Amino acid sequence: MIYRHFNAPSRAFTQFSHELIRHPRLSSDAVRLLTWQLSLPQGARESLSATAERARIGGCAFTRAKRQLKEEGFVHERRIQGPGGRWVTQQLVSSTPLTSDQAAKLLARTPDLTCTDPVSPQVAPSPRKPAAGRPTTPSTDGHPDKDLKEDTSNLPAAAETADETETAVATPTSPHLEDARALIGVLPLLSPALRHIPPGMRGELSRLAARWLDAGHTSADVHQHILRGLPGTGTPVHRPGGLVRYLLRDVPPRILPTPPAPAPTRTRLSVRLEGARECTGSHIQPMLFRPLADETLCAECATSTANEPMSVPGGEHVHAPS
Repeated sequence: MIYRHFNAPSRAFTQFSHELIRHPRLSSDAVRLLTWQLSLPQGARESLSATAERARIGGCAFTRAKRQLKEEGFVHERRIQGPGGRWVTQQLVSSTPLTSDQAAKLLARTPDLTCTDPVSPQVAPSPRKPAAGRPTTPSTDGHPDKDLKEDTSNLPAAAETADETETAVATPTSPHLEDARALIGVLPLLSPALRHIPPGMRGELSRLAARWLDAGHTSADVHQHILRGLPGTGTPVHRPGGLVRYLLRDVPPRILPTPPAPAPTRTRLSVRLEGARECTGSHIQPMLFRPLADETLCAECATSTANEPMSVPGGEHVHAPS
């Protein structure tokens, strides 16, 4: 038996819903990271990584917690290019799940960063590493040999991986986007394993499904591909949104059904030979005749066969009656 004693604080407290604290798909590290961020004073710009360090959440646990918060719609990120061509990362933390469109509208209201803005270590560019070797003159034509990422700030490996993932998922506006939204909306009806897809992931999954429709695949093709990728009966799916995102990330080329081979055409006999049959008798060359019933011998062979002597018991030969 357990007893609880609780005193409501008189100051310096934050109200959280029970659904957030008892969220079935958020780990304890994810809940601690989210509640810590929401408890910060208004206008604080502490990054998620700095909060994880203060909360003593390790690197792997922080990566897993951040991924869960993004999948459930509590955390959204976007990268923008600020003054001087430097890239900065904006993070949005909310107490309720938001869709990608809702998060984009809120981030669009934030003022652009300027050189005079007091930026946090999250968005401040890291110090440039000195170049090795002697300076060389850049070429005046052709394509650059180096990756364009070297002209931006030196991002951590985890940030680069996240940027590459977001770049791969982002797609231009597709004419099939509305059909893709309807396609994703009926996924919970296809299988019980797909009933708990986070609402915040539907926009991303719709854009991925639109790429399949743009390539010529039908909605039935996409549904069958997702159903084939689900685990067997009895195996729980803890992150259905992440599984669908993985299944839709690569778009295979559409294979059109092979048309059936044309039926072989039969050689039509001439009108003079229709109804004729080849005689089974001994002829030097094939002999065609027109049978009256089911005869297999022509009249000549039938007559010669009838005139041949028949052997009877006792060694005597008799002729067939004419």
